[in-house]
Amino acid sequence: MRAFFLASCLVLSGPALAADDASACAAGIAMIRDALAANPSEAALPKLKKALRVAEREQKEGEFDECLDAVADARKALGR
Repeated sequence: MRAFFLASCLVLSGPALAADDASACAAGIAMIRDALAANPSEAALPKLKKALRVAEREQKEGEFDECLDAVADARKALGR
């Protein structure tokens, strides 16, 4: 019975986690766009462009965990 309860909790929390990831993905894309608009360093520019391209593609595909990976790559390029 306990295993069924735990499995039910995981299944029911799935949509909530996906909504959080979708929101974090959108916020991350906005952060990358802002960073690009602020004239980043020559070293960071190609990494940010790639991260933005990947994040936007993954957002369209609904792969929010991979979008968040791209956002993390952008933050790393910015030293955050």
